[in-house]
Amino acid sequence: MSVYSIIWIAALAVFVIVEMMTAALTTIWFAGGALCAGIVSFAGGPVWLQVIVFLAVSVLLLILTRPLAEKYVNSRTVKTNAQSVIGKEAVASADINNLQQTGQVLVSGQEWTARTDDNDTVITKGTVVVVERIEGVKLIVRPKEQ
Repeated sequence: MSVYSIIWIAALAVFVIVEMMTAALTTIWFAGGALCAGIVSFAGGPVWLQVIVFLAVSVLLLILTRPLAEKYVNSRTVKTNAQSVIGKEAVASADINNLQQTGQVLVSGQEWTARTDDNDTVITKGTVVVVERIEGVKLIVRPKEQ
């Protein structure tokens, strides 16, 4: 066993350990490249070929499998509480008036500070609104169209 074979085995181990610690699909592609380069090293291939195999396999795995893997991983990602309220209907639990800096809404059982997109719009308590976006810790809402 050559020194280069040991280096590729060590690299493979490091990439796998880093991947297990992060579980974020960061180094798994390079682990595959190190495995293939290690096989070339065990077969007696020259160092330049080992490096080319490592780079080629790593890039190939990255290009071919990363989009699929990210789609699978991201499909299980749960929106944060804040992101999940965008587009939902809410009820104004206090008058919403930007100039007076007042306004609260109840959405999904939680009370949020609310404002409108412009200072001319005043929304009265009890009005159904739609959450357009979040700015800081405030929901930006508009009255629901009937």
